[in-house]
Amino acid sequence: MNMNDLKNSKAAVSTVTIDRNEFDAPTENIYEAISIASKRAIQINSEIKKELLEKLEEFATYSDSLEEVFENKEQIEVSKFYEKLPKPHAMAVEEWLMDKIYHRNTEKDA
Repeated sequence: MNMNDLKNSKAAVSTVTIDRNEFDAPTENIYEAISIASKRAIQINSEIKKELLEKLEEFATYSDSLEEVFENKEQIEVSKFYEKLPKPHAMAVEEWLMDKIYHRNTEKDA
């Protein structure tokens, strides 16, 4: 999944209740399902953080003095956009429920 897909995510921005049976159906184990979604959330967070830092760097202004702080309107707007995105765990849960996360149990495959 690329960053544009993440930015257009329909994941909930607030807390929602999920049917446990639906969530663990692919693995038949709630702990395994949570582990998979958790690992995907970590990946999503890393992707978002990397892109955010790259975008902020584009608008960076540097100063030789530590006392000077510049308010950069472009950086503020970029930050606000990323703050409004659904949280990585919500995106991962949405992907999991839509069967967009590839997973396999290596113990069963052996």
